[in-house]
Amino acid sequence: MRAPLLLLLLVACAPPPCAAAAPTPPGWEPSADAPWCPYKVLPEGPEAGGGRLCFRSPARGFRCQAPGCAAHASAGRSLRANVLRNRSVLLQWRLAPAEAHRVRAFALNCSWRGAYTRFPCERVLLGASCRDYLLPDVHDGVRYRLCLQSLPLRAEPAVAPEPAASAECVEFAAEPAGMREIVVAMTAVGGSICVMLVVICLLVAYITENLMHPAFGRPGLRRQP
Repeated sequence: MRAPLLLLLLVACAPPPCAAAAPTPPGWEPSADAPWCPYKVLPEGPEAGGGRLCFRSPARGFRCQAPGCAAHASAGRSLRANVLRNRSVLLQWRLAPAEAHRVRAFALNCSWRGAYTRFPCERVLLGASCRDYLLPDVHDGVRYRLCLQSLPLRAEPAVAPEPAASAECVEFAAEPAGMREIVVAMTAVGGSICVMLVVICLLVAYITENLMHPAFGRPGLRRQP
């Protein structure tokens, strides 16, 4: 009888099987035959040239998980900004399969809001195979606006060119790291104080109920003359 009982205990105490990771939704990642993302960081002035061609590897399998990451999506839900705790932002976008073969490149425009106007921060031209881009450093407490526009293929002279797609925009503000740590510390201290108050109240109630009441009256214990 002990062997079946031990077997049942082992089965009951065994940890549940690990759940399989959810696959990345289609369209958010580049195809398997696109290991690199070509891009150009364009200078501010139009007279400064076309920028230098660079390559980066895509962030495959990335998941934005709190509290180390905060996701912000555009109105069309096809562009999202993942704000990380190290003050970098991973921008991701998706494209319908029927539309992907008609795209020549992507134009990314970054700006931030000042007291009275908006200031440009970065202009990037990305290849058609790109589905993400990393902004390495953003300032805390500044309201950023990132707009991505797909550029169609150049049409033949006899064919009317396709109109450019409207830009998808997403806005976000990076939370100050110092303020985040202060909020976490205040929450921890507040929880500790609440626990201490509860313990003190229970201790006072115990003392009042068990130690003070017997001294004030138990008529049955009075000494008889």
